[in-house]
Amino acid sequence: METELARSWAMDRPVTSPFARPSGIRGRLAGRIMLWTNPQHVVLDILEVRPGDRVLEVGYGPGGLVRLLVERTDASLIQGIDPSPDMRDVATRVNRTAAREGRVDLRVGTAERTALPDQSVDHVVSVNNVAIWPNLEAGLQEFHRVVRPGGTVVIAWHGGTDPSRIARSLRLPKDKLDRIEQGLEKLFSQVTRRQSKNLDIFRSR
Repeated sequence: METELARSWAMDRPVTSPFARPSGIRGRLAGRIMLWTNPQHVVLDILEVRPGDRVLEVGYGPGGLVRLLVERTDASLIQGIDPSPDMRDVATRVNRTAAREGRVDLRVGTAERTALPDQSVDHVVSVNNVAIWPNLEAGLQEFHRVVRPGGTVVIAWHGGTDPSRIARSLRLPKDKLDRIEQGLEKLFSQVTRRQSKNLDIFRSR
């Protein structure tokens, strides 16, 4: 039987790709591909993390952006939520030193159920997973709940001005991108929409 958690709001069907909830050998391979292909440095620049900030990544996958946050920012705490226990294990190994020191805290969870306290982070970021959430509005509401007033929410998905072949095949149509933007505008006072080479990016405060 199909479950709500397996159904994408953007595609209105269950998501069976190993990239959605990686597990086993196929999931670990998907994780390696994500490390190679996700342009995380672009998102890092848009986040504008300051010393002492607390960052939450939703859908951290194999931990590539977490690693960049560790290496290139002075964030005091980098937290992560991902539905895949396998990716939690992989991402923790990738960031083992920072995890051992308590600077990285990676957990299993979903966009709509992070289990974090209200207003507990300065930034929330999601890269290439918003379209596979089961409930867009519930995920956006959760982001609004956990980010502090004036904090930053960045959501990115495959697309951009010069997308790769993979990004072209996954890009969302205008009505779906508009729905993300409109959902954010209901919750945040400042919402901008831009494109990098391979991403459509929303930034909210």
